[in-house]
Amino acid sequence: HRISNFLLWECAYAELVFQDVLWPDYGPEHLAAAVAEYRSRDRRYGGIAADEVAVAV
Repeated sequence: HRISNFLLWECAYAELVFQDVLWPDYGPEHLAAAVAEYRSRDRRYGGIAADEVAVAV
């Protein structure tokens, strides 16, 4: 997905969720889906995954 240089520096470490729903149709179920997707992500804060660390050591 493109952000078209919108707040490019502010989005450097942002967690973005893109959904195919227009704002007037956005409801609680869409928000719940976005939160569920966010919670399922593996946030590493610039590092590597824990299972990759075990292999490297």
